[in-house]
Amino acid sequence: MTVPALVEQFQYGLDAPICLTWELTYACNLSCVHCLSSSGRRDPRELSTAECKAVIDELERMQVFYVNIGGGEPTVRPDFWELVDYATAHHVGVKFSTNGIKIIPDRARQLAGSDYVDVQISLDGATAEVNDAVRGPGSYATALRAMENLAAAGFRGFKISVVITRQNMGQLDEFKAIADRFGAQLRLTRLRPSGRGADVWDELHPTAAQQRQLYDWLAARGEQVLTGDSFFHLAAYGDPLPGLNLCGAGRVVCLIDPVGDVYACPFAIHDSFLAGNVRGPGGFATVWRESELFTDLRRPQTGGACQSCSAYDSCRGGCMAAKFFTGLPLDGPDPECVKGHGEHALAAMGSTAAPRPSGDHSHRTQPVPVTISRRPPESACNESPLAGFRPGG
Repeated sequence: MTVPALVEQFQYGLDAPICLTWELTYACNLSCVHCLSSSGRRDPRELSTAECKAVIDELERMQVFYVNIGGGEPTVRPDFWELVDYATAHHVGVKFSTNGIKIIPDRARQLAGSDYVDVQISLDGATAEVNDAVRGPGSYATALRAMENLAAAGFRGFKISVVITRQNMGQLDEFKAIADRFGAQLRLTRLRPSGRGADVWDELHPTAAQQRQLYDWLAARGEQVLTGDSFFHLAAYGDPLPGLNLCGAGRVVCLIDPVGDVYACPFAIHDSFLAGNVRGPGGFATVWRESELFTDLRRPQTGGACQSCSAYDSCRGGCMAAKFFTGLPLDGPDPECVKGHGEHALAAMGSTAAPRPSGDHSHRTQPVPVTISRRPPESACNESPLAGFRPGG
């Protein structure tokens, strides 16, 4: 009997997500201009410690592979370390993303001693000038200090997570050098027009030429670089990049936000992608297995306008969130389609307004300005949710 390819099995969903993203809080000490959840201020309705532990119990029963914990800045939540310990004690692996503010030497040593916790430090510039323009003054120094503490504690293989922008694309080799310096692993992710990112996407997202540059760099030098499902739209250039190469929203991944709302995609925080709430009857398991939204996403999908494209089997129409928040139809081309179809579709929209992300928790109430200098770009996919997964294992 022929066993279907993993992608074919996963596109119709699983009984439980392999991994999920869980934003524990919207509170954050930074105001990154591209923050996908518009974080800053804590929501007073966020799940209590007891409610979070109940969710972890449920994930253990469902045999969820691991959780990606984020925010906001999750480490500023007072019970964060308690929840990490509770998750690992209940066989739920944890990977958390942080700007490094709480990674002091003692905490780094504690993390280095755990086999079930991974750490991901966010860095969006290989220099302070580029990073701090996006993430805020002093954030580069904070991230580097956290890396130094983890390396000194003997934590090998922690992740350095970079959102690729027009301004940092020319720093790929420098990012890799930083990762090598600290014994870390570089992780590159795609900029989405989600949250505050919707206000700066036009200015920050890579140009068409830079997208080709990124693909060529990953093909030549990215063997040990994580990308997950961030860049499967680039597969139209040639061979697919490592990773899922499929939108896993509602099929193998999802998001739980700080107040318990469950969304199909971590990058699509909008009522259109809200599947339910963990506080409802049946908890998270019922949302995952019975929500109308997830059921719909798991049905066979038509390629729409992309079906006739020779590259459709490679890129599968691209990113759902990127299309939605730029106003393009979900069965249409990705806005960064390497064949140029997205660019033409955006031009045809004219002044049509794109949907706005739901909820703004920013410290500011006005759009956050980008203060990056306008010099020309320098010259030169979440890693895979399937990392470590073996069917039938």
